[in-house]
This record gives sequence, structure tokens and C-alpha cells, in this order.
Amino acid sequence: MSSNLPPDSVNPLNLPPLVSSARLRLRLIGQMEAWSLNSESVLPTGRKTRALLGAVALSGSRPALRGRLAELLWSRSPEEQARASLRQEIHRLLDILSPAGDDLIVVTRDHLTLRPGAVWVDVEEVMRASLTEPASLALLDGELMEDLDGIDPSFDSWLTAERERVRDHGRNLAEALLREHDDPEKAIPAAQRLLAIDRAHEGAWRTLMRVHAARGERGLAIQAYDRCRAVLADLLDTTPSTETQDLLAEIRGAGGDPLRRPRPRNAAPAAGITLPDDAEPISRPLFPSGQSETRGLRGGSRVGVLPFQMVGTEEEDAHLAPGLASELTTALSRFRWMMVVLLGARAVPAGPGEDTAFLRNMGLDYVLDGAVQRAGNMLRVTVRLLDVGDGNQVAWARRFDRPASDLLSLQDEIAAEVVAQVDPEILLIESKRVAAKPLQDATAYDLVLRAMPLIWRMEREPFMQAGAYLAKAIGMEPDFATAQAWYAFWFNFYVGQGWADYPSDAMAQAQVHAERAVALDPQDARGLTIAGHIRAFLHRRPRDGLVLHERALKLNPNLPMAWALSAVAHSYLGEVDAAGAQMDRYKSLSPLDPHAFFYDTCFITTALQKREYEAAVIAGRAVSGMNASFSAALKPYLAALGYLNFSEEAGVVCRQLLALEPTYSPSQFLKTTPIAREEDRLHYADGLRRAGLRDHPEEDEG
Repeated sequence: MSSNLPPDSVNPLNLPPLVSSARLRLRLIGQMEAWSLNSESVLPTGRKTRALLGAVALSGSRPALRGRLAELLWSRSPEEQARASLRQEIHRLLDILSPAGDDLIVVTRDHLTLRPGAVWVDVEEVMRASLTEPASLALLDGELMEDLDGIDPSFDSWLTAERERVRDHGRNLAEALLREHDDPEKAIPAAQRLLAIDRAHEGAWRTLMRVHAARGERGLAIQAYDRCRAVLADLLDTTPSTETQDLLAEIRGAGGDPLRRPRPRNAAPAAGITLPDDAEPISRPLFPSGQSETRGLRGGSRVGVLPFQMVGTEEEDAHLAPGLASELTTALSRFRWMMVVLLGARAVPAGPGEDTAFLRNMGLDYVLDGAVQRAGNMLRVTVRLLDVGDGNQVAWARRFDRPASDLLSLQDEIAAEVVAQVDPEILLIESKRVAAKPLQDATAYDLVLRAMPLIWRMEREPFMQAGAYLAKAIGMEPDFATAQAWYAFWFNFYVGQGWADYPSDAMAQAQVHAERAVALDPQDARGLTIAGHIRAFLHRRPRDGLVLHERALKLNPNLPMAWALSAVAHSYLGEVDAAGAQMDRYKSLSPLDPHAFFYDTCFITTALQKREYEAAVIAGRAVSGMNASFSAALKPYLAALGYLNFSEEAGVVCRQLLALEPTYSPSQFLKTTPIAREEDRLHYADGLRRAGLRDHPEEDEG
């Protein structure tokens, strides 16, 4: 809302404007936020109070009738009772907003309205966006008041209409902007802006496909199609239109989808491959060979998913085989660095060591397959990941035994756990392969793969080499979002491990690369959650970090990193129950995560906050046993030891910590910790002192 006085025609109460600029920033898109000028959150905790604030704000400069507000929020109550409830909520709202000003909301006998110029509202900025000034469309990055469904049937209907109004305005403007841009450099961000508003907009997906194809980036064009297909299946339970499929066929240059090509009459299966009677051999690659056409400079693994085999199952279970494969394909497609295809022709590898030329000719790096077997009321599902490049060796396998009572939930659960665990396995394999190649031949993607395992080792010399690889990758491709995200993550550890000579500069660099990653690819869940952790940990803004974590989880609910880092942000805020729930989900998805030493540190912190010192020590021992070089895990572990008076063990851990960070002290902790509540900060610092960690005399002067 502008600070200028609106014309009388839109200010029917003729309220005088405030001389100063807006004193409250109100965000209604996504999860509601309300901030005063001194960055104090004044968001009401009650859902009805937030709903009242949102309804008044969306009325803009038009007064909101009290009777209408009572009907919206208490439609099932008698009129007098509804009006009495409204009066209570108004008093509560005014009291909560008082730190930002006593006159933000003007209340009369019949109306409520925001005082002109007093409140900045994100929805008003979006509605003011135009062809000449479209920048505020970027604010439309979530659902309007997304956490306020279910308050009242009348409010739900009103909120649905308001969401459609705001979304339609944003979509129509973004479509007009896309039509204006013929320049490929502008068409891609215009299409991405439209997809941020409407992920299922096929026209925007087709624009991305055409532009990438015109630039010679056929692999990226095909990847855009795969993402479009996954989104349509996920959101609308449908497939791409004929127009989109025809465009894919044109890009592939063969006049049709290879998965639908008729089977040659006398075609024989390749050696080592078992084809069912109705299978259709694929005569050309799903992913064309050659770096320039598939992986390009950016890279990515090519994964095929086969329908599962049914072993002695009942007829009513027959739909499980294609259903599981479809769920896995959709779930895998959420990982941006994978190119995934559902293999309609069931080319089933016979096993490790068999000839894999057929699969290699299809352009595949990995294949997921499995089997389903029923035993009474239980179903056993086995899944395996085959490494085509290593002679079809089984790279990963898991068995799931589940009740057969809810088959749809079973498919969802198994697909979620499989993709969460397969993702790091493939990255590990790819990193090892890239490390064996000559460095002078490395692409930007190769350099990122080389850096990843060096970061996780938490040893200074390899870690610094990882930073050099990432800097070089960004130098080669400045608009490579994945490299930008991992470089931001590298700076996170650079500061966190105490290795940065100039921490404030390193923190600034982390934020620059994190924001660049999100701007380049706002649909990448991993980049978003890394950016969220940078905000929460380095810049001590955990509430802001949670906004990005939540968006990441909407984009990819099967990303363990996002669940764990969301838990960390909750723990910084003292919300230990929410942190525990997020950590439970992370663990259920990836019980043996290869980077558990980093994520599981949250178990130590939350146990310390809950004053459960024995649990904190048990978790600390487990985490330090996985990686004793990770200093962040030693700190809460040491504080818990201090409270238990385990002096001998505390001495060992204290020496480990000081070997990694020689100048670390309780005072330094208090200056740098993102933990929000003072009682938690002081409690943590006192534990460190009890464990023998001392402040330095010169710190008092600093």
C-alpha cells in the first residue's frame, strides 16, 4: 500500500493519511507475515485473528463491513454471538498490532479499514503490476493465506474466490509478458515467471522447450518436457496435450515418441534382456548420446523406470506394477538434476554382468526395477537400482513389507522412500566416476560433482579444493543454478567451521550465491532449502529460512535435506516439537543418509533445549562417531556433557573442538548463534562453561 493519499473516490471514509511511510509490512501470499519497522513480528497467533487481518487488508481502501466479517468467520453462529466474537477478535488484533502503531486499523461502528499509507500489503503490489512495471509479480510465489483453510465454510468460499482473483491477475499479466518476448534471453525468465504462478501452464513449458531447442540445448528441452509431464501428472492427473507431445517429437527429430513406435515384425531382443510378449523394443535412444545433446555442460543422470514384475499376486493387485513405476517416475522427476523416463517397453535386464548394450544404446545410465509379491494381507515390494555403466551391477536395493489395506498410500510411501535414498546413491556414483576423469576435460557439472564429496569430508584442505572447483564451475557457467547453490552451501560450512578469516565477507558471499541460485532456478527444491539454511544459520533469520524450506518441500516433499534443514530452523526458534516432527520425516525417508552427521546434529540441539542431557550425549556420541571433524555437532554435545558433569568425556570433546576452532568460546557462541530465545542461548553457553570451555580475556574488550 502506497504512502500517498489515495483519491477520495477510493477513500470513502476520507481518512487523513499518515505523514510517515508504511509502518507495517503485511505478507498474505504464502504463510502470513506481519513485521513492524524495527523488524518485530506482530503476526497474530490465532488463526481467526489472522483471518480477520487478512480480510480487512484485502478490502484495501474500501471499508470492510463488520456484519460481513462476522458472517465470514462465524457463519454457523447466531448473529449476536458472531458479532460479539468479532468484537473480541478486533480488540485482540489491535493489541497485537500496537507495537507497529495504535492507528493502523480504523474501527467504526460499522466498518474496519486499514489507514491509508500505514500498511504495505504484498497483494496490493501484485495487483498493481503492469506490462511496464511487472517486477512485483515475483511476490506471487505461493497460495494466498495458505495456512488459513478450514476456518469457516463461508471464509473458505471467500478465500477461494480471492485466490482465484489474485492468481488470475498474475497469470494473465505473465501470459501477456511472455507473448511480448521474442528474444530467447528474455523468453526463458518470462516463461519461468509464468510457471512460478501456474506450474501446469503448458504454453510456458512449450516456450521453454522451443527456446532451449533453438539454442541447441536439446537435452534441456527434453528435460522441460519431462518436468511438464511430471507436474501435470502430479497436479491434474493428466498427460501433456497433443501439441506438447508433437513439439517433443519435432525436437527429437524423429517424427514421434520412441516409446510408441511399432515393434518391427522380426526384431530380436538384445542379449541379456528379457522382453514380455507385448513389449516394444526401442530402436533408438530415449536420451540421444553425446554430451552436447543430453547432458550438455550442465549434466544430469538419465534414469529409466520399469514397470514392476508381479510374483504370485492376486488379480486385484495387477495395477500395482504400473502404478508403482508411475509414482517413482513422478517422484524422481522432482530432482532437477535427473532426466527420467517411464519405460513403457519393459526391457528387463537379466542381472549383473549381463550385456547392457541395449540399455546403453537407449541413453540410460541407471534403471530402477522391482517386484511385488502378496502373502495374505501383506505385500512385499523389492526395488533395485541397476548401474548400466557398471555392467548392470545392483547399486542399491531395498525390500518393503507393508499391509495391503491401502494400496494408494503404499505406492506413495514406497516411492517417497526409494527416491529419497536413490538420489544420494546416484550422486555418489557419479562423483566417483568424474573424479577418475582428467581434470582438464571437466565440465561445470563435473566440477560440482567433484566438489560435493570433498565438502562432506569436513577436512580443511579437501574442503578448500572443493571451493576452488565450485568457483571454477561458476566461472565457466555463471547461470548454472546448481553450482551457485553448492557454492553458497560451501560458504555456510566455511563460516560454520571457523575457517573464514573474514566471516562477514563470507556470509555476504553465501547470501549472494544462494539468492542467485534461487533466481536462476526458483523450482529447484535443493537450491531453495540451501538458501533457507543460509538465512537461518548465517544470517540468524530462521523464520525467513522456514519460508524457503516450506516452498522447497512443496516442490519436492521427498528431499531429506529440506526436512532436516527445516527442522534446524524450527530448533533455532525454540520450536522443538515441530523440529522433532520434521526430523522424524527426514529419518523415515532416509534412515541411513550418507550425510547424517550433518542433519542428525539437530537431534543433539533439540535434546539440549529440552534439558534432556542424556539423550543429547547419546546423539552427540553417534554424530561425532560418523564425522569427528564437524565442529557444529561437538558444541551442543559438549554443553550437555557439562550439565551431566561428565568431566573426562567433556575434556576429550573440548580438545577436539578447540583443535578445529582454536578461538571458540561461550562468548563467541553468544555473538554468533542463530538460536532465538535468550533463555536457550544462555542455557547453551552455561553448559559450555560447565564443560570447561573458557572465554578469552580479550573478548571482553571486543
